[in-house]
Amino acid sequence: MNPKSPIRRALVSCLLAAIGVLVLDGLFFHTGLYNSILEPDSSAGTYQLILHREQQAQQRYGDSMILTLGDSRFAYSPRLSNELTPRTGYTFRNAGMGGSELRSWYYMLRDLDPAANRYRALVFGVNDYGDEDTLDYPDDNIRALHYVITQLRWTDAWDFARSFRTPSVRWQAFRGAILKGTVLQSDIQAFLTHPLKRIAYVNLCNRGYEDWTYNFIDSPASMAGLTIDWSKMQATFPPGATAEQISTTTSWLLHPPSPQTGRTAEYRRKWFGRIFDRYQGSRTKIIFVRLPRGPIPRPASLAQPTTSSIREFASRPNVLLCEEAAFNSLEHPELFKDAWHLNREGIARFSPMLAEEISRMLGPPK
Repeated sequence: MNPKSPIRRALVSCLLAAIGVLVLDGLFFHTGLYNSILEPDSSAGTYQLILHREQQAQQRYGDSMILTLGDSRFAYSPRLSNELTPRTGYTFRNAGMGGSELRSWYYMLRDLDPAANRYRALVFGVNDYGDEDTLDYPDDNIRALHYVITQLRWTDAWDFARSFRTPSVRWQAFRGAILKGTVLQSDIQAFLTHPLKRIAYVNLCNRGYEDWTYNFIDSPASMAGLTIDWSKMQATFPPGATAEQISTTTSWLLHPPSPQTGRTAEYRRKWFGRIFDRYQGSRTKIIFVRLPRGPIPRPASLAQPTTSSIREFASRPNVLLCEEAAFNSLEHPELFKDAWHLNREGIARFSPMLAEEISRMLGPPK
């Protein structure tokens, strides 16, 4: 008997098993087959709903659409902005989502606007034009994998993984991009537990998502009464302040300065640079907006950015920067529901202001 035969058979079996896993994963997840039954409330499911919603919107609206991208801090109402459409000539649509970041926006744009010419302008909402580093480094934010997982192709795997900094995170991103089932495992298990319930909920969301999001009215909760002693880095909260209001104030406004490493600037140059390259020579303008900084803005002495990649971007021919102080008038406790987000009244004021400012920068539609 050949002693190598059992080893050879084991190696062949392992190889065939690996091929089988790749084939099954590719069939279900790389063809988009599973996308139709994703949990709508998951990161991947919400990302997919937004992509589909905005693809449908492209068929309904004209040639003067403006697309906004950002995380949950870019809190505005396209419906309220579009009340000014008869005067401005522009229609606002929002492809941002809570918890998303620049890497996710790049893949959203790649699939939403393949020819890079569908929109009159892309508007990015950012916290600051300065590249201030915090302890939450965006270049290692693995959450991006869970947002864009449905849109990653096999050809994206190596490049997507290399965009992360830490080797262990790179491996997680690479493995997930190749074997999407490892990322969607909990979603699959939930579906198998209640498949009919999931399908019914998916159908409901597909029918109602446009109306729910377009007509959404945010919370009237307020931070009115908040005061901060910056010399002591202490906040005094109004009676009845919620845990969310307290925690966001502590993490967003009262955090100590972080060491400035240049990683935020590097990350911005990489991913905004890719977006600029896609839209080079396009009619689409790229506009940056500094969002209202909070119910009580941090003093400038607590921010220590050493560079401003966004101001550098303004030298490009199709990049515009909104005046930094354009929305400072909204930075009051009574217009925020917590330290991060505008409330109902804040959004009602911000939305038409945004439409006016963007239309002024672009001029009348041609």
